[in-house]
Amino acid sequence: MNKVSIINELQEIISYGKRERDKILNSSENINFSLYEKVTAFEEDKVRKSEHSTDNWQNKIFYADNIKVMEFLLKNGYKGKIDLIYIDPPFFSETNYNRRIILNDGEKDIFIKHFAYEDRWRKGIKNYLEELTVKLYLMRDLLSSKGSIYVHLDWHIVHYIKVLMDEIFGRENFVNEIIWSYKSGGVGKRHFSKKHDTILFYSKTKNYIFNVQKEKSYNRELKPYRFKGVKEFKDDIGWYTYVNTKDVWNIDMIGRTSKERVGYDTQKPRKLLERIILSSTDENSIVADFFAGSGTTGVVAEKLKRKWIMSDLGATSIAVMKERLIEERANRFNLYRIPHEEDDSIDFKIKIKKRCPCDFFNECLEIEIEDYEIKDISKLPVDRKYWLKIKDILEKDSFEFVEYVAVDTDYKGDFFSFKQEHYRTYGNKRGSFNKNILLKLEKNLKKRNIAVQLIDVFGNEKIKIINL
Repeated sequence: MNKVSIINELQEIISYGKRERDKILNSSENINFSLYEKVTAFEEDKVRKSEHSTDNWQNKIFYADNIKVMEFLLKNGYKGKIDLIYIDPPFFSETNYNRRIILNDGEKDIFIKHFAYEDRWRKGIKNYLEELTVKLYLMRDLLSSKGSIYVHLDWHIVHYIKVLMDEIFGRENFVNEIIWSYKSGGVGKRHFSKKHDTILFYSKTKNYIFNVQKEKSYNRELKPYRFKGVKEFKDDIGWYTYVNTKDVWNIDMIGRTSKERVGYDTQKPRKLLERIILSSTDENSIVADFFAGSGTTGVVAEKLKRKWIMSDLGATSIAVMKERLIEERANRFNLYRIPHEEDDSIDFKIKIKKRCPCDFFNECLEIEIEDYEIKDISKLPVDRKYWLKIKDILEKDSFEFVEYVAVDTDYKGDFFSFKQEHYRTYGNKRGSFNKNILLKLEKNLKKRNIAVQLIDVFGNEKIKIINL
């Protein structure tokens, strides 16, 4: 039996996407997202003052499947509200992607790769295209009349997605095919080296936001032209002028020693997202990323004073983006998820060491985190070749695996709102972890619950409660 060409399947894929999108929007099912965590930088004076805080906006992370997230947003007032969507979906690369973590075995640092997400599609390319088509239709519904979408792809699948997006967004709303050119290791022996990604840029309407960006353009022979009315500049390379940015972007990838690096395989450089966000949004615009990965979109949107929404289904991704935003002293943001069973893959204990007055209004409580354990190493998202090494480190110092601890000093039982956080890894830096935490509590509260949240390097999470 002859295989049907995927070209002949494209119309059926489009029809499938429309039907599924209509089913989702016409469904009476209510997606029950609950506020799981309010995240506030502990040192309030270091939090950047947001110029969009007057409308009570809270930036959002959704820990969930992105179709559920988009359905929730569309049914809760976000239809036509988002000015920019950037997505970096799986590339149909037939590859597993990892996060690289640093551990110390008592003598030296070692590196372990643990699974972040799988880009393997057992049902084939048609299934991949069908799923993405449904999502692209939902994204079109979320975009404002002045909104744009940037879809980040590579040679594996971009040619098919371009045809689908012409149908979904309209050929007339195609704006640019952007080539992101970069240097990286490896050379081709039987082909030209693959050193670029492709970003498809479409608008919702002709009335889209576009702020022209400028880039350097070096003069021929690097010498001054001295044209009348043209400003020229000189650097170590030679003479140049500023011109409107072209559609080939030479932006470096994140190097192994870069301060940006968080060890997440698909992490994209800030400069890339800065150019996209500055070009296609205004201050106060909402930016969304539904394949958020390491969270670069939110980190950059935060810096540029844009509102943001991110989602991902991976525990590793959620842990990394939270950590980055805390490191950046981001404005307050909320984490939402669908009610779930408690994670039972790790455990720890809390010991109260000291409780005494601090001053007239407050008392101090010193707690110690004890006996962190991983219940079953074989269930960790790592290759089995690492099991013995992990077991060895657990026996020497199990807290080597603790990435982050946060404390809510007045836990009400509905959501976690941390007042104090302790984390030790960011990018290529690896610090020590202090098991003893000193808390400052108001004296006037006779009864209170203190919640302690622990997240390990694999993204596993556990919350323990102290009743005072």
